[in-house]
Amino acid sequence: MSASQGEPGSGPAAGARFFCTAGRGLEPFLMREVRARLAATQVEYISGKVFFTTCCDLNMLKKLKSAERLFLLIKKQVPLTVSSVSKGKIFSEMQRLINDDPGSWLNAMSIWKNLLEPDAKKQKLSQRDANPLKRKVVENEIIVAKKLRIEQMQKIEEHWECQLEKQIDQEALEQRDFITKREKFQEEFQNDVKKTTNTLNQNDLTFRVSCRCSGAIRKAFTSQEAGRVIGIALMKQFGWKADLRNPNLEIFIHLNDIYSVMGIPMFRVPLASRAYIKTAGLRSTIAWAMASLAEIEDGAFVLDPMCGLGTILLEAAKEWPDVYYVGADVSDSQLLGACDNLKAAGLKAKIELLKVSVIELPLPSESVSVIISDIPFGKKFKLGKDIKSILQEMESNSQDCMFTGLGHGTQERASSSLFPSASCQWNHCIVA
Repeated sequence: MSASQGEPGSGPAAGARFFCTAGRGLEPFLMREVRARLAATQVEYISGKVFFTTCCDLNMLKKLKSAERLFLLIKKQVPLTVSSVSKGKIFSEMQRLINDDPGSWLNAMSIWKNLLEPDAKKQKLSQRDANPLKRKVVENEIIVAKKLRIEQMQKIEEHWECQLEKQIDQEALEQRDFITKREKFQEEFQNDVKKTTNTLNQNDLTFRVSCRCSGAIRKAFTSQEAGRVIGIALMKQFGWKADLRNPNLEIFIHLNDIYSVMGIPMFRVPLASRAYIKTAGLRSTIAWAMASLAEIEDGAFVLDPMCGLGTILLEAAKEWPDVYYVGADVSDSQLLGACDNLKAAGLKAKIELLKVSVIELPLPSESVSVIISDIPFGKKFKLGKDIKSILQEMESNSQDCMFTGLGHGTQERASSSLFPSASCQWNHCIVA
């Protein structure tokens, strides 16, 4: 399934067009999540990206768990032609991404500002309440800015009034002509004020371009070259200033053999970088996807018998809080890291940690509702011959449960002969 070309809507209230990047194989999870969490429409995907339309604000968009990064879509169109074409013609075609349709860029900028305004107001209010001294400084800065603006407008007005008086003295106009010309001067004065205001706004906006090239396009030129060409086109078209270190606006562009996508990152920090995880282990997006597959219900007993740093349990407990969680591991260092994560996330009372071997779990038979685990079937960590006894120990502690695992070939290995009884089976497997 591929996404058709989509443009941003007229504003957040009418539904803005976004896209998220996702890890390999997580696109279906993200599609289901945006529909359920954001009531999204026009949900489509291409490899590594999911496109959707929603009316939700940034607070809701921040809650996406299976997405890596979130972007406001500027435009998506067919790929650039690079075969048997000179580099100069390719760069000219890149500039056309901006010059041929500036309305899409201005529309996206308007939506971007509207989305950020509520957060900016809240941040200003919290800063003022938290620091009275800083509030006075901010108020003084506002007063100074207002004075500068008033002085600037007064200078413009004096200039036009002076011109008007000279014109009246020189030509000795009749009253009717005088009124006509004064109206004309007033109109020009208003236009001059608007131009000055727009110039000030443009001067305030700084930007940088983050460009990614792949496929045949990558062989023709570098991402830096493409970013430079597009950045120059943006400066010429809109008068923005480039700032590579601390810009107000970042433009993300991905050029490959299938599409050309342009967007604005809505957050500087990726959604996948959870603020409540102190020490990262398993990728948070994968951990959340595993927990979502387990179909956890309120009042369940969820076990991770090889919890490591506890990432899966953290993601599950954040999403489904009314559940009893237990994590077990034999490594002191891993359990210490998991304990730090639980403290940082405020979930120490929700998740119990045990230092115990996975084949000697001190739990009553058939007491566990759901088992979720990043079982080391893969290339980096291997259990070898112990895997059969480990899975049979899990089976003995579970009550008609569904297992959710992560690894290479987990489902095939587990379902063939490791569970002789019919009471337990593998629900899902995520291949990493």
